[in-house]
Amino acid sequence: MTHVNFSKLSQNRTGGDIVINFLMAAVALFVNGFGIYLTMKAGIGAAPWDVFNLGLSKTFGILYGTASITVALIILIIDVVLKEPIGLAMIIDSIVVGKSVDFFNYIDPVPETDNIPLSILTLFAGLFVLGYTQLLYMKASLGCGPRDTLLVGLSKRMPRIPIGVVSIGLLSAATLTGFLLGGPVGIGTILCAAFQGPIMQFAFKTFSFDATAIKHQSIPESIRVFAHRVA
Repeated sequence: MTHVNFSKLSQNRTGGDIVINFLMAAVALFVNGFGIYLTMKAGIGAAPWDVFNLGLSKTFGILYGTASITVALIILIIDVVLKEPIGLAMIIDSIVVGKSVDFFNYIDPVPETDNIPLSILTLFAGLFVLGYTQLLYMKASLGCGPRDTLLVGLSKRMPRIPIGVVSIGLLSAATLTGFLLGGPVGIGTILCAAFQGPIMQFAFKTFSFDATAIKHQSIPESIRVFAHRVA
């Protein structure tokens, strides 16, 4: 098992630290888009939020990335209304991931398959890509994704409801709405919902990464770091 002191590397105390972590988050999120591409390329049903994005894409005749960015920015606005901290990496997440998926859909490096075992293997390969890129993205400590922030914000306002139940409610709503809009629901949707979390935890464990030890820096805090540097 590899041990890396991520908390020490992610303190963002200088402008240089922020720039390096910003770039790392951008690259990680671009590769994250490849993971999403793989889960969709499997052709056995997309992950819950992707069902929603693909449903919007089909209904309005827009690219997946355009739908993803629109949804992410709307959720980001809700996060602001909920007074949750917004970090620089959240902005990258909202824009880069969707367009990365569009890029990989355009070059389409993985061939189509009607072989169920190979489709499942492709889907799990995507989930592992998502798990390890999520680690790097969170390591940057410049904010969580808009959807994760929404989950935390809603959970804070419904303290009597376990966060797991809130998560299931959000994913179920996204899946149902996406399905009604024509998004692809199948065994892959269930596999993504069931295994994405455990695979992410496995990725974290292989690098002894404790996500709860990371203190994410908000945009105002990042600005103060740069302002102090200039001063």
